[in-house]
Amino acid sequence: QVQLVESGGGLVQAGGSLRLSCAASGRTFSNYAIGWFRQAPGKEREFVAAINGNGGSTNYADSVKGRFTISRDNANNTVFLQMNSLKPEDTAVYYCGAQTVPLGYYLPNWYNYWGQGTQVTISS
Repeated sequence: QVQLVESGGGLVQAGGSLRLSCAASGRTFSNYAIGWFRQAPGKEREFVAAINGNGGSTNYADSVKGRFTISRDNANNTVFLQMNSLKPEDTAVYYCGAQTVPLGYYLPNWYNYWGQGTQVTISS
């Protein structure tokens, strides 16, 4: 069983920055890939970024490349998403997911544990 808790969302102006955190339970945290997804009202959940268990491999959606950085601190069971140069179209609820069986990174169905989400709102 893995429990995930996201934090760090908020309201910022376009061009600003936020850092999201995903805190996980479990003593085998370093075995799990973690992905960040987002879901805007009326839209499907979409992939943002993912990181493998040891942090040596990362992947990003084209829409956030060069602006967002995913990282992890396995000693403290936490994954971060640093978001810079934020745009109004980044507004969404952001979720982190844990993948206990490596299947890939960009489909929500490949993740078997989810947090409750944190709201990110970017004003123009």
